Amino acid sequence: MSHTIGFIGLGVMGRAMSRNLLGAGYKVVVYDIAPEAVENAVAAGAERGESPKDVASRTDIIITMVPDAADVEQVLMGCDGVLEGARPRGRPRGRPGVIVIDMSSVSPMASRKFSAACERKGVDFLDAPVSGGEPKAIDGTLAIMVGGRKEILDRALPVLQAMGATVTLTGPVGSGNITKLANQIMVAGNIVAMGEALVLAAKAGVDPEVVFNAVRGGLAGSTILDAKAPMLYSRDFKPGARISLHEKDLRNALHTAESLGVPLPFTSMAQQMMRALMNTSRGDLDHAALVQFTEHLAQVEVRKG
Repeated sequence: MSHTIGFIGLGVMGRAMSRNLLGAGYKVVVYDIAPEAVENAVAAGAERGESPKDVASRTDIIITMVPDAADVEQVLMGCDGVLEGARPRGRPRGRPGVIVIDMSSVSPMASRKFSAACERKGVDFLDAPVSGGEPKAIDGTLAIMVGGRKEILDRALPVLQAMGATVTLTGPVGSGNITKLANQIMVAGNIVAMGEALVLAAKAGVDPEVVFNAVRGGLAGSTILDAKAPMLYSRDFKPGARISLHEKDLRNALHTAESLGVPLPFTSMAQQMMRALMNTSRGDLDHAALVQFTEHLAQVEVRKG
């Protein structure tokens, strides 16, 4: 447990992930723009960082877990940012440099930009977005998708394993976020289809909870169905993964697809549904609340019978 970990970004996911690092025995130095989030982490055993620069100067692996690419750029490259405080490789002589692991969900192009900035400073970089939402962040069973060099991942692997059940090297820098975008496309498609199916059942007068229990053991069964269908018929949309953040991921997927000449018609539709809900102040709801788009069209709510 020789690594000292810097953790920047203590939102829904980050606070749980940092606690798992503490639980694994790591010394963790934290920073967030929200003082209350820092206070809670310190109460759990973390050390307080005064800025991203301060965190970087005191640690050898720095994890960023913030909402979007602009936030990552500010944390890494802004005034008092990580790259002002991070120790470059070879100082002192022969010592490896620090590793920056961006676990935020951003575009692969942004990941490559951050990697290049780190390289200019003699700092190693991995993009390592996650899937699993708040429940798996809490119990340390996230799926972690890594882009970067294997020798860098090997150094960081025990740290990532403290937060995830699977850690998969997907290719060079940017590949982690390509994989995350693919994940988010599949998740969105599943949620949209599940919502439409249960809206149909509700409109026909069939209890959606009964439909859920009837189909979950068959081919339609899935992790998403098990996690999200009960939220629909219980009308519990407390966010584990917010609509606004998922919409951002689908926008990144569409921008990436545009650059590659790949048509993504269903992804575009799901992104537009999310945008419509954000325009009616529902962006902070869990992405299971995508059902509300179809409910509005059908003039029915998915509820227990």
